[in-house]
Amino acid sequence: MNAIDQFREQTRSWLEANCPPSQRKAIPEGELVWGGNHVEFPSADAQLWFERMRDKGWFCPDWPQAYGGAGLSDEYNAVLESELRRLKCRPPQINLGIWMLGPVLLEFGTEEQKKNLLTPMTRGEVRWCQGFSEPNAGSDLASLKTSARDAGDHFVVDGSKIWTSYGDKSDWMYALVRTDLTSSKHAGISLIVLDMKSPGVSVAPIDLISGKSAFCQVFFDAVKVPKSQLIGPLHGGWNLAKRLLQHERKAMSKFGEFSLPSHFHLLPLVNEYLPEPAGQSERALTARAVACAMNEQSYNLTVQRMGQEARAGQDVSGVMSIMKLVHTEQERDKFEVLLDVMGYHALGWDKEAFGPQEQAITRGWLNSFALTISGGASEIQLNVIAKRVLGLPDVK
Repeated sequence: MNAIDQFREQTRSWLEANCPPSQRKAIPEGELVWGGNHVEFPSADAQLWFERMRDKGWFCPDWPQAYGGAGLSDEYNAVLESELRRLKCRPPQINLGIWMLGPVLLEFGTEEQKKNLLTPMTRGEVRWCQGFSEPNAGSDLASLKTSARDAGDHFVVDGSKIWTSYGDKSDWMYALVRTDLTSSKHAGISLIVLDMKSPGVSVAPIDLISGKSAFCQVFFDAVKVPKSQLIGPLHGGWNLAKRLLQHERKAMSKFGEFSLPSHFHLLPLVNEYLPEPAGQSERALTARAVACAMNEQSYNLTVQRMGQEARAGQDVSGVMSIMKLVHTEQERDKFEVLLDVMGYHALGWDKEAFGPQEQAITRGWLNSFALTISGGASEIQLNVIAKRVLGLPDVK
């Protein structure tokens, strides 16, 4: 038995012994575990799974052991991911810092920043939010106005960020700020991290039509940020932002995995509500559902291929740019089909009149539109793909 096969066998045995059966099922609404200063667990099993994966170093298995990871190579990490999927293990925690900021810190952070910021991530002790979009700088991110004025050993930050997911529950934020007001809009931006408990930070939740929302607006009023919390070079934040957004698009595709519990999957629901399609319209609906399922399977296979190519050292940046666009559009199409198939059963809102299945479909459909905007609107993603992947010229 070679080393990889031996690791697979050991990993499979460990997961079988340490992942509780309740954590091998799809995640119902409200049961995601978010890492942070005050972690809330929906059950004792969720806490046990969190603690065992944390202590194993498998929150960030491919990060260096010096920062709390397990130091797995790409090949070994792929085995771990494969075994987690095989057993249908839930993510032990959700942490935007790990998905987005962490890889940037590993590449551009100082040694002190890596030790101070990465290690708490690998233990699930800090909840992060992203401060990029602003009221007048969403799709045109480089037009941001939030400023960070040089005040000697610290910056003084003033301005506002909007559509900040879980800003009201987060411990820290990574944010783009303008540190040079005189240069071109792309050249005067820096990336900083800041404590959300800092004096001058205030957060206002934003309600959405779906009845609940993770979005917030965050205000900064003369917030002091130590210069040690500048990530990368001063005024060099735009290049770091582009790198981080690549990781964000990959992370955004993950959210679809948690949007619809497995017993609500597309084809079983279609079979439940249209067991024997009659007439042209019902047969057409069934065909649409099958097409959506095929597209989803194609996406999953492409994700696997992208991972294998990345581990082989190939450039997958072009495919990565496409993944977020494709997956969020597919999610929206899936919910549109479900609404058409289920009819009024898919319009559940009132808890007294509708069960959890109907409520989940309704809220999932409404949320699917938000996913096509957050992390970069689909229209912007198409522009990025056209310019940076296909190399098409600007239209004049």
